[in-house]
Amino acid sequence: MSSLSPNLRGIVLMVLATLAFGINDTLLKLATDGLPPMQVLFLRGIAAVIWCTPLVLLSGNGPKLPLLLNRFVLSRNGFELIAVIFFIVALANMPIGDITALGQLAPMLLLIGMALFYGDRIGATRAGLIGVGFVGALLVAQPGGAGFSVFVPLALISALATAARDVVGRRVPKHTPALIAAYGALVVVLIGAGIGTLVFEQWVAPSLRHILLLACSGLFLTLGHILIFLAYRTGASGAVAPFYYMFTVWAVISGLVVFGTVPNGLAISGMVLILVSGITIAVLDERRRRQLLITF
Repeated sequence: MSSLSPNLRGIVLMVLATLAFGINDTLLKLATDGLPPMQVLFLRGIAAVIWCTPLVLLSGNGPKLPLLLNRFVLSRNGFELIAVIFFIVALANMPIGDITALGQLAPMLLLIGMALFYGDRIGATRAGLIGVGFVGALLVAQPGGAGFSVFVPLALISALATAARDVVGRRVPKHTPALIAAYGALVVVLIGAGIGTLVFEQWVAPSLRHILLLACSGLFLTLGHILIFLAYRTGASGAVAPFYYMFTVWAVISGLVVFGTVPNGLAISGMVLILVSGITIAVLDERRRRQLLITF
């Protein structure tokens, strides 16, 4: 891959990152067959922390672990916990392609959050594209239709919490390494899921199959965090960011191959609208960023 340009390397890394996250989600959904959702998160969290701790130490970030206690890091990871809890409950009860497509609304919700809290300008074009994305979400959710799931609101809350996480993430100190922020999220989710399973669920003894699924899920989650960090560090964000939407593609493939679920025509149309609007927003943002650089 060394012969590729930095942007192409970044794109390849982003595609691999979304694949790793997609495999993680697939393994999580498989593990919810026989285990309560919070317990699945808790056991996956143990595996992810075991995989990630050596990386933090070997990368020389051990002395920076106290940064996990920064109030903005804690707030960011608190929203991550909310997003993941709602996601896992929805994932256990919805087709993986549908919940992933709805999750792709998070970057659009992030734009709205940035406008509300930081005064960022959205503009008519991006506002229209956000509207197209929400129309796509309605087609995926199909409220009032035969394809509607009562768990759709949970998927939407997960997307909203993900956007809130990134809005707060803007206040995280610049000297906080991405690996430390990601590791903090793993720890917070582990603790939150542990409390959740103690309070709301009855413990179920995991089988060897469950343990293997969640150990592998934790590994792919860690790989995804590393790959997405490397993707943005290697290529220009405007070139790399649109390929974040490969999430939906992998989820549809997973739903078809692993779970035998095929989205109906309306859901597929909605996914396409979400993908097109999200990718277009990312491209327009990069174009505007370049124009600003030329101006200044």
